[in-house]
Amino acid sequence: MSSSTVSRRGPDLPYSVVAGVTPCGPAWLIAPAKLQGTVFAPEAPFLASPFSEVVDQRPTFEVIALNAPVGYLDLAAAGGRTCDREARSILGPKRGSSIQSAPVRSSTNELEFLPDHLDAISKTLLPRYREVATEMAPFRQRTVYEVHSDLCFNEGEPLQYSKHSEAGIQERREVLRAKFPGSERILGSELPGVSFSHLVDVAAFLWTARRIFARAAIRIPQDPEWDEQGLRMEILR
Repeated sequence: MSSSTVSRRGPDLPYSVVAGVTPCGPAWLIAPAKLQGTVFAPEAPFLASPFSEVVDQRPTFEVIALNAPVGYLDLAAAGGRTCDREARSILGPKRGSSIQSAPVRSSTNELEFLPDHLDAISKTLLPRYREVATEMAPFRQRTVYEVHSDLCFNEGEPLQYSKHSEAGIQERREVLRAKFPGSERILGSELPGVSFSHLVDVAAFLWTARRIFARAAIRIPQDPEWDEQGLRMEILR
């Protein structure tokens, strides 16, 4: 990633703050961590609502690894955005189905799904996606980056099991323990309305936020498309 992609910490703080963020019911689950040199110190996750509170947090997040679409097509395309299609290809036939096509932005700048994209999960998340669309502008992409759970966990080979299964949760927990010292600070949290699978996901997003900050993340696609609002349509891992 180029040096212009990620903003740096302000002059008043001896550390930087990054965060993994995912929709959780009517709110957003945030897992922050402080970064100072090679020290990476996760903090307890918390809930915030609406999305404007996430981007307006103080101290300001240098990187937000966000589990929600950033950038939308104005016309539906088979398989969704290029980043959606490439992500499915990376994950293969077994895990690729976890990548849902992003909503299509209507002529009134609202977000809507075409009938063949309308499923229970999408219906639930659409209000959160609208919050993101309201707040996003090109300058925010110095801070806010779209991520996806299965891509964050992909270490050359896709995971074997769905995160909605006991085996899948255990598989992801083992990856986090091996790659992410301090992940238990997040996984051991208890918050009302927050499932363990939410905690596993947001821990992975936080780990990816660290990679983005260090310019070690990979863009999908390498040369992203831009939507009509001037937003890059890409997923980072």
